[in-house]
Amino acid sequence: MTTTLFAPTTLGKLQLKNRIVMAPLTRSRAIGNVPNELMEKYYRLRAGAGLIITEGTSPSPNGLGYARIPGMFSDAQVQGWRRVTDGVHQAGGKIFMQLMHTGRVSHTANMPADASLLAPSAIAAPGEMWTDSNGPQPHPIPTAMSEADIAQAIAEYATAAKRAIEAGFDGVELHAANGYLIDQFLNTASNQRTDRWGGSIENRIRFAVEVAKAAAVTIGAEHIGMRISPYGVFNGMAPDAEMDALYERLIAELNSIGLVYIHIVDHSSMGAPEVSPAIKAKIRAAFKGKYILSGGYDLARANADLDLQHGDLVAFGRPFISNPDLVEKLGNDTPLVSPEVDTFYTPGEKGYTNY
Repeated sequence: MTTTLFAPTTLGKLQLKNRIVMAPLTRSRAIGNVPNELMEKYYRLRAGAGLIITEGTSPSPNGLGYARIPGMFSDAQVQGWRRVTDGVHQAGGKIFMQLMHTGRVSHTANMPADASLLAPSAIAAPGEMWTDSNGPQPHPIPTAMSEADIAQAIAEYATAAKRAIEAGFDGVELHAANGYLIDQFLNTASNQRTDRWGGSIENRIRFAVEVAKAAAVTIGAEHIGMRISPYGVFNGMAPDAEMDALYERLIAELNSIGLVYIHIVDHSSMGAPEVSPAIKAKIRAAFKGKYILSGGYDLARANADLDLQHGDLVAFGRPFISNPDLVEKLGNDTPLVSPEVDTFYTPGEKGYTNY
């Protein structure tokens, strides 16, 4: 029997109407870091997806790396997100919040005055960060996290997960990819610690595992997925000789916790290095939950990979930006509208809700 994008499936106890996932997409429309009416409209228009995963949302003031990204650490943010989840559910969709602490990929100009720029080690991310106050600025050197900082960050993920459920989300995705805080612990380019949080594979995966465990205790593992990017080089990450073994060990730990899905980042379609097919196949074979494919998919390739059982769901990113009715268009094989790249991160409705 052929499995297609339009076949319903389950995710834990959730019933999904199709296997199309709206990938997390940073859009920088949360003025004051609080979700608003414009964001409610944006997500509601895309509720045709079987599952929406929101833009990266910080569990802490310390994780607000980019200008105008939302958070999930205040009552106002819970209320703002509740408006979004109500809109998506009323339109027949399901929605997970992506929790993204940016760690060293930040700038103090984008953070509240009492926040701290923290990372596993005091190593600055390469490149620059946009700030609304001063334009592009070099990434500052972060403060290496103490044991107390690490414990606080783990607790912040768990509290944010609890708030997400209170705000009506169906679950959360822990962002452990693309060089943000969890990935900074996994990767030797950003983690040069010599304590129990660095060095060996067991130590480098510890933060990811402890965050997943804390969130699972709070909201249940069936409401939690994780996004990972083996061999990713975004935000200064670099592969090492132990990378395959590290991800195999991480997957074994996530299985024991019972996470509902794993979501693999593959940006090779946009010019990034290819993710090792061997590690993809190993993760697919080993992981007990659902497996979300991503990376420049079109209808034909998505259906082919589902039919070959390379994954269970397929995430679409950029096509959803300029095609709120993407699911309908894929179903009818209608040509897609190209997005306006220069409006990806600008405030306002242009390039956001006016397609």
